[in-house]
Amino acid sequence: MSQTLGDVVSLLHTWYPPATADSWDAVGLVLGDPEQPVRKVLFAVDPTLEVAQEAAEWGADLLVVHHPLFLKPVTGFPATTPKGRTAATLIKAGCALLTAHTNADQAEDGVSEAMAKALGLDDLAPIVPAASASYDRLIVYVPADAAPPVRAAMAEAGAGALGHYDHCSWQSSGEGRFRPLEGADPAIGTVGTLEVVPEERIEVVLPRSRRTAVVQAMIAAHPYEEPAYNLVEMADPGVASTGTGRRGTIAPMSLAAFAELVVAALPETVGGIRVAGDPEREVKRVAVCGGAGDFLLDQLAGSDVDVYVTSDLRHHRASEFVEAGGPALVDVSHWAAESTWLPVVSGKVQEALGDTVETRVSAIRTDPWTTRL
Repeated sequence: MSQTLGDVVSLLHTWYPPATADSWDAVGLVLGDPEQPVRKVLFAVDPTLEVAQEAAEWGADLLVVHHPLFLKPVTGFPATTPKGRTAATLIKAGCALLTAHTNADQAEDGVSEAMAKALGLDDLAPIVPAASASYDRLIVYVPADAAPPVRAAMAEAGAGALGHYDHCSWQSSGEGRFRPLEGADPAIGTVGTLEVVPEERIEVVLPRSRRTAVVQAMIAAHPYEEPAYNLVEMADPGVASTGTGRRGTIAPMSLAAFAELVVAALPETVGGIRVAGDPEREVKRVAVCGGAGDFLLDQLAGSDVDVYVTSDLRHHRASEFVEAGGPALVDVSHWAAESTWLPVVSGKVQEALGDTVETRVSAIRTDPWTTRL
């Protein structure tokens, strides 16, 4: 069975939801028709011209990259510009383009997690756990024969979606009692008479963002003038497997030995790695962040972490951090750190889609630094 671009995009968005990307980011499908077939998928960190040419020469139907081609708004992308040449190369080859950037940074099997596993860390947890989505629980009482349409209406409005399931609900039977007063127009019973009606209690969980839509859909589908219902805000469970960066543990070793481990684990670049700290310091607890990670320094100051591995650390921030007695620092190539994600996502797609799709990780080093003197 052949896959469409829409199929593959939906799969990737299940693992790396665009809604979890930072507000300033530009992620998702950039080029391509969702109905076009996909047989070959190439993965790379950067959408450079050389990577686009590799995709075209290999016959890729989809190029998945980490960094956006267009991070800032543009009014055009003619082939006389670097980004325009990349786009023109992909369009001419019939190759779609999809970006998974900050939505892939925080996710399970995402960039920071892939980097942590490449370094051999165990007991992984986010440095900054992602905030749990806010949920409500809606309980409504409805006559037995009206329960199916009310359940369906709430589901269509967004209630009862849990992970890879939808239309989730719980139902129990009981009796409802009420007396219509003067001015009422009851669907069941008569004014002034106490009624006892077989009713169903329906419970659903819904994202708080869908609260208004779900309640309105329930009321519209309910046969009563005044439906009886409860809306309860659910507490944050405080457990998150996604979030910014990763913390983990490793067998105790010196900082110097750990630095050698990092060199061996990451692709070689001309810049190598830089280390700040006592080479003899014992390293057991490690924090990592794929990409530029000095924004997490304040989170790690005074923590029990022994060393922090990230990229693009600035002079003053690094100097002050080490002077204040924070963890040792290992500064690595931005491209090298994030490239550890490529075989992970490539393997996930291959496992999910089997022999219907062929995947490949680009061998092109898109680290911008070419010479060290």
